[in-house]
Amino acid sequence: MRTTTSPNPPAAPGRWRRAGASLLGTAALVLAGLGTAAHANAAPTAPTATPAKVTWAATPCATPKHTGEVACDSFRVTGGTTAFQKAQARRTGDTAQVTPKAAAATPTGYGPSDLQDAYGLTDAAADNGSGETIAIVDAYDDPNAEADLAKYRSYYGLSACTTANGCFKKVSQTGSTTSLPSADSGWAEEESLDLDMASAVCPNCSILLVEAKSATMANLGTAVNRAVTLGAKYVSNSYGGSESSSDTSYDSSYFNHAGVAITVSAGDEGYGAEYPAASKYVTSVGGTALSSSSSTTRGWTEKVWNTSSTEGTGSGCSSYDAKPSWQTDTGCSKRTISDVSAVADPATGVSVYDSYGVTAGWYTFGGTSASAPIIAAVYALAGTPGSSDYPASYPYASLGTSSLNDVTSGSNGTCSSSASYLCTAKSGYDGPTGVGTPEGIDAFTG
Repeated sequence: MRTTTSPNPPAAPGRWRRAGASLLGTAALVLAGLGTAAHANAAPTAPTATPAKVTWAATPCATPKHTGEVACDSFRVTGGTTAFQKAQARRTGDTAQVTPKAAAATPTGYGPSDLQDAYGLTDAAADNGSGETIAIVDAYDDPNAEADLAKYRSYYGLSACTTANGCFKKVSQTGSTTSLPSADSGWAEEESLDLDMASAVCPNCSILLVEAKSATMANLGTAVNRAVTLGAKYVSNSYGGSESSSDTSYDSSYFNHAGVAITVSAGDEGYGAEYPAASKYVTSVGGTALSSSSSTTRGWTEKVWNTSSTEGTGSGCSSYDAKPSWQTDTGCSKRTISDVSAVADPATGVSVYDSYGVTAGWYTFGGTSASAPIIAAVYALAGTPGSSDYPASYPYASLGTSSLNDVTSGSNGTCSSSASYLCTAKSGYDGPTGVGTPEGIDAFTG
């Protein structure tokens, strides 16, 4: 992780302190109006329409409040015209923009049908997922989690997922449904994002929300263990921090769960390794910019998400974790990040409904916090992993096939010229996007 400090760094430094560069970069973008540029093919056709560049801010949980805490990997759009809105404008001429720092009355980001179509999942999402449980692991409590999820699912015509019908369950890291952590509005935004993405991709899946009592690796890791103990075969984690020599012990204590697909965000600060994305037992998930396109057979295009040298999808070479057997790249002797990827650019962000600590309504989010639950849900659509398998290996068997969308453009920073793939997209495997993004479920089936 970078050592650059922001004007307002976290009060308590330590191993899990984030560099703050993403917040500094975001502030500069918001003030200067220089959010990620629009794709040319998404320009509205209305002659008077001038799309505003998208601006966003890191969610509050992206800055740890206490010593030893990790950060969530998400951003919330504050203004401009998103890729979703540009697509709408092409069809209708509607050039409405996001109201800065306020909830919208209707979605301004990609919804379930967009994500399912982009990743070839429409049929699987309709037919698969019943009986499968996706666990979402986050810190602190979101008191409105179930109610906000109900708003999201109802709006998009998804079946109800509630405590009453057995589809939704919220527990603490101890497994209690009544003794929950203290509430936190920043992490509540993260939880709404994660829950909505799991629903968008696997609407027939049940959802288990496990809330750690704080954002330390020990508590979040304990929550991962709880999720597995409660039967989840797919566990999404949208957080991370700097690597340390303790990581290999965390691996064995919290993430070594054969037969369980554990996904982890690769990070939002550009090139550089994060943990637990660097764990050899998890599927590390990078991020892309996703735009609709009339010029491709797929109907969509993707490139590496990168806003600046300090803001974009994470990737890199671990300093501590050993290389898993299914990784064969030669520019990193240890574990390489990432494995796969999905949409994460806030300018091409996803729709989320949230109400706790903010004006109730629709928001657009980005960050690899969006891509991690999306990939967890793809694993759930693909079916239960083999009992002795580490599902991170599955997509590698489909490298270069039509089961994956190979992302071949963009970079997330500067790295060694002898191993440029660690930060630059290319045909085949690369660090920022791994083996690619899903095209159906075949690459995620054991």
